[in-house]
Amino acid sequence: MEKIKNIIQASINTKQDILNNAELLATIEKVVDLITAAFKNGNRVYFCGNGGSAADAQHLAAEFSGRFYTDRKALPAEALHCNTSYLTAVANDYGYDVVYSRMIDGIGEKGDVLIGLSTSGNSVNIIKAFEVARTKGIHTISFTGITGGQMKSLSDLLINIPSTDTPRIQESHITIGHIICQLVEENIFKTSNT
Repeated sequence: MEKIKNIIQASINTKQDILNNAELLATIEKVVDLITAAFKNGNRVYFCGNGGSAADAQHLAAEFSGRFYTDRKALPAEALHCNTSYLTAVANDYGYDVVYSRMIDGIGEKGDVLIGLSTSGNSVNIIKAFEVARTKGIHTISFTGITGGQMKSLSDLLINIPSTDTPRIQESHITIGHIICQLVEENIFKTSNT
């Protein structure tokens, strides 16, 4: 029982650190504004990650393309790993490091948003996708752990969770992702779900 309570407390502590970090909260607001503007301008939002972060990427993309709180028009968001034929072919023919960069090169357009989730901030396939995104005028947003890793220098906006513990980082990524989805939905469809 005590171990369970300690794990829950660690998660609460991480979120408390976020709550007390004015700079990080301001960055979350900027992310909401950027994604809202992209959708209003007819652009798309792409998500990418690996392992648990790929699941989180797919989850957050679905909140936009499906619905969050309200019945409304679908928003153009997609997780880049969902096409398994593409993913396995490119990984086999070119290498796993380029699975996201080739997709962004093929479908990404200026003004789109690419969100990469990586607890370390050092996922090579996301770094390469961000490099391609930069050449195409695509905005880059990173969800990482405390340091931001190598993705930090390639990010227009960095949401770096103040932790080095992977589960706590991923829990916070989803919390912040949900906040972003809610606020973007409210901005675009003029609803309020407080």
